[in-house]
Amino acid sequence: MQDPPKRTSGLFTLAIVAAWYISNIGVLLLNKFLLSNYGFKYPIFLTMCHMTACSLFSYIAIVWMKVVPLQPLKSTSQLLKIFALSAVFCFSVVGGNTSLRFIPVSFNQAIGATTPFFTAVFAYLMTLKREAWLTYAALVPVVLGVVIASGSEPSFHLFGFIICVSATAARALKSVLQGLLLQSDGQKLNSMNLLFYMAPMAVLLLVPATLIVEPTVLAVAARKAGEDWGIVPLLLVNSSTAYFVNLTNFLVTRYTSALTLQVLGNAKGAVAVVISIMIFRNPVTLLGMIGYGITVAGVVLYSEAKKRTSSIKPDRLPVALSTRRKLIHYY
Repeated sequence: MQDPPKRTSGLFTLAIVAAWYISNIGVLLLNKFLLSNYGFKYPIFLTMCHMTACSLFSYIAIVWMKVVPLQPLKSTSQLLKIFALSAVFCFSVVGGNTSLRFIPVSFNQAIGATTPFFTAVFAYLMTLKREAWLTYAALVPVVLGVVIASGSEPSFHLFGFIICVSATAARALKSVLQGLLLQSDGQKLNSMNLLFYMAPMAVLLLVPATLIVEPTVLAVAARKAGEDWGIVPLLLVNSSTAYFVNLTNFLVTRYTSALTLQVLGNAKGAVAVVISIMIFRNPVTLLGMIGYGITVAGVVLYSEAKKRTSSIKPDRLPVALSTRRKLIHYY
């Protein structure tokens, strides 16, 4: 991949960051609207639409537009590893989308903020390598905040809570697996190329899952389109936005830094919560907002604790930490 320009205009950088915010928050709100408010209760089919769009746009971006050079797969082993990542990725995205049927965006984001906790747990279980005590200490408010938010959530739904926690854990598992399975130089892929291979594999997994779990979705979609043609552009825009989440993640990292993406991610959850409450008018409590604030503060502390380990030699770092800058942040 060609090195990015050493200098970019402030306006260009601002445009990239704005596009990142719009796409990340937009896809989240559109998912909630379709799956809950609009009544299109088919999260597997919706995720399949997302992955189909990602497959198409990835092909256009890499093969036709050559945004980044195509990195060919070098072995069957590498293909199987990416397929395994795709399976975990599918579960995490479907789970996250499913949870939006039952819980508000604000609670979904509070639970999603606990990803660092699950990442640390899986990294330890799978590598048996420990991080500094300060890093683990920072995870206490991450979990404590969600416990407080859960206990005071007016729209608490047990199944929605469980599936959202499971999706968050799966997202963390994928990050750790990615660091373990694709750590050798010959198997490393940038985020654009990894999506290029993962998205079609995800479609292959989601098509039979949709047919088995949501067999009536096509008939319902056709009926809804007959009653309200607006569902077609909604699905198209929603699916396209899912791809642009990944594209803008890549661009923000390329033209700024991985740290900038991390800071934006910490702020994005809070912005999404405020906007979702304004749009969907879901009830919130002061204690719930305090709990979410504690979780966000814990995530910031966790990030700072991670930065303190930057002086350690890379070969002594736990896998999940040494590969942190290469991990992908999907919607």
